[in-house]
Amino acid sequence: MNKAELIDAIASDAGLTKADAKKALDSFIKATTGALKKGDRVALVGFGSFSVAKREKRKGRNPQTGKEITIPAKKVVKFKAGAELANVVK
Repeated sequence: MNKAELIDAIASDAGLTKADAKKALDSFIKATTGALKKGDRVALVGFGSFSVAKREKRKGRNPQTGKEITIPAKKVVKFKAGAELANVVK
């Protein structure tokens, strides 16, 4: 499902226009992005939670040359599914 299909699904399920559904989805994305950027956790009970974790630097290999490289540390976004979502997709 891509963003346009998600907007269509939200609009039909919630009885909104596609424009209103797009505004709602864009607002959710903006709010979630802002919270994660500040290092906050976003929890949606039953669905799951988004959080930021720090990945330490590590060694890897260039697949073309086989040469060992150092992969720098960075922050990554993690998603952990909630119990209800996990039970639905079993």
